[in-house]
Amino acid sequence: MNAPLNRRALLGLGISVSFLGTQAFAASEGDLAKKKLVVVICRGGMDGLSVSPPVGDPDYAALRGSIAMRPDQVLKLDDTFGLHPELKTVHALAQQGQARIAPAIASPDRARSHFEAQDVLETGAAGVYGAETGWLNRTLEALAPVRKVEGLSVGTTAPLILRGKVQAASWSPGKGVDETARLPTLLQDLYKTDPLLGPAFARGLETETMAQLAMTGMAAPTAPMAAPQPNRAGSEAARKLGSTLGGFMIQAGGPQIAAVSLDGFDTHAGQAGQIATRLSYMDAVLAGLHTGLGAEWKNTVVVVVTEFGRTARVNGTGGTDHGTGSTGLILGGALKRGGIVGDWPTLKQTALFENRDTAPTLDMRGLFKGVLADHMGVDRTILEKQVFPDSAGAKAMTGLV
Repeated sequence: MNAPLNRRALLGLGISVSFLGTQAFAASEGDLAKKKLVVVICRGGMDGLSVSPPVGDPDYAALRGSIAMRPDQVLKLDDTFGLHPELKTVHALAQQGQARIAPAIASPDRARSHFEAQDVLETGAAGVYGAETGWLNRTLEALAPVRKVEGLSVGTTAPLILRGKVQAASWSPGKGVDETARLPTLLQDLYKTDPLLGPAFARGLETETMAQLAMTGMAAPTAPMAAPQPNRAGSEAARKLGSTLGGFMIQAGGPQIAAVSLDGFDTHAGQAGQIATRLSYMDAVLAGLHTGLGAEWKNTVVVVVTEFGRTARVNGTGGTDHGTGSTGLILGGALKRGGIVGDWPTLKQTALFENRDTAPTLDMRGLFKGVLADHMGVDRTILEKQVFPDSAGAKAMTGLV
């Protein structure tokens, strides 16, 4: 376990210490003061069918083509689902009843635009630009009259999910987070409606991916391919990021709520190698967080989500395009043991959303509301009126913690 972090150590790591004042260090009473929530946003549209391959679904292999995984390649969860082989920590936790999947989850947004979908995910609104503040910040605001709860964002800039009236601390881990991985995602949205730049930029990304494959000696993805070994140095940095965050959260007066952004999940071409690298990084962050929290893991829930999923069918460059339903991960020592969260719509052609995507069966606002109510103790009426307005159709999930 990490050694205790004092004020000097936090300053040395570059963390904003707005939550380290005398008032913030006043201990809260009761079990709720121990509860911790971490929201991990995988930006770029994480492919849910790679996170939790439904290898037992009879339509999976044909739709996935060259990027399909065999049942013996995945980390088995049940007769239908496995986990990507790079998600070793998540699988180990699942075997202990401390990790579950939501294999068909989505926000209310259906535009398949990174800008719009991330806005809806982070504001918790029913539609794009429906709110100017993030739902995690509104959670801090809702809890303020009851007890002092601190928030922390991990990254060079505070994400929208934690922006609002309540000041949250921030920590930039530097090279621990690959900020450049987000640039192609942003440019794709910027150019998507331009008849000249849009297709040209897409072709450029495909060419770059093919060049990277060639440089590493890998063939173009015309057949099922083994993923390259993820970068070990990157995984070590990711593990350190997670363990440091856990160390922050166990300190007296430290944050109970944190938001982490991970980039690089926009896999239009050469997906097998890219997704292996990104999921290895994510798994290492979660492994480090588990270690850093130590005994406080039992009081923690971690939710991993993305702005949208990807197409069920593989495209012509061994990748997938912007989709709808994806896989969410729910982890933590406070989680109750159980099976999948939500329903599985199957991959039958008649079940696909608009004949292309995994059909969403779970509104992620319902997942968020359930965790906030049952784990963090947020009043359900406040959740409906203040934290997630216009979300009556997304019923708060129960029985997760």
